[in-house]
Amino acid sequence: MDDKFNLIEKNLLKNIADIEKIPMGAYNIRENGKSIGRNTTANIDIVSKKDKPGIDIIIKSNTKNESVHIPVILTKAGFNDIVYNDFYVGENADVVIVAGCGIHNNYCETAEHDGIHTFHLSKGAKVKYIEKHYGEGNGSGDKILNPQTIVYLDNGSTLEMETVQINGISSTIRETKGNLGINSNLLISERIMTSENQFAKTIFNIDLNGENSSVSVASRSVAKGNSKQEFISNINGNNKCFGHVECDAIIMDTAKVVSTPKVTANNINANLTHEAAIGKIAGEQLIKLMSLGLSEKEAEQQIINGFLK
Repeated sequence: MDDKFNLIEKNLLKNIADIEKIPMGAYNIRENGKSIGRNTTANIDIVSKKDKPGIDIIIKSNTKNESVHIPVILTKAGFNDIVYNDFYVGENADVVIVAGCGIHNNYCETAEHDGIHTFHLSKGAKVKYIEKHYGEGNGSGDKILNPQTIVYLDNGSTLEMETVQINGISSTIRETKGNLGINSNLLISERIMTSENQFAKTIFNIDLNGENSSVSVASRSVAKGNSKQEFISNINGNNKCFGHVECDAIIMDTAKVVSTPKVTANNINANLTHEAAIGKIAGEQLIKLMSLGLSEKEAEQQIINGFLK
């Protein structure tokens, strides 16, 4: 990593964006409310907003095999950061966007980041979006993340979202809204870990407006300690479409998980399904791994790692 970053910053960037050196291509690195590094390319521009905090990421039509990194890190105590990022993806572009937020808090004050990301995908565009959240530090202050993702998919476009909450986040409300056009596809993979007294709430509100549009939501989570998780999904089939929601959770200790998947068919040709499963780690799984020489805790961790992979 470039010498401009200290060890704390390097560790946060590695955990949330797999960055161990200045990334190739377009990037914007934000720390404590300010951009500390930016690069653009011939096909990808990054412009600061003039009316509110945030950036516009403008990707030209037919851009292929390029990436954009826009990680955010917080290292200041008592800091509440809010940012509005808009992605404008041109027709038939095919790119990867890596976001994520890491908080280091060694103090008694709360550190919070609220990121509002809006995606505008033009016809035939394809985007893979990766977002990781991570918290660390020995202070008693909360580490709060409230991401909001708003998606507009034009005809024939595809957005694949991979979102991960690694651990260490005191409280989070994660909301995703989608408006899908003809033959568009939204694929969402969510992984969440909570422990101690942490709280996580996930809300999906997706409107399948275009003919042959589709959405697939797969959420897996592990709740430990005295933590609490809520999963809410509202999938509205307003045309001939397909939608599937899957929510699986492992519950441990005195944790609590509430799952409310909801599908609404407003068209006779809407095909919508949902399923939810919540339970503890199966005893036979533990016994099998412990017979190989693992301790109970090691066996539990191996099962969890495989579940959240």
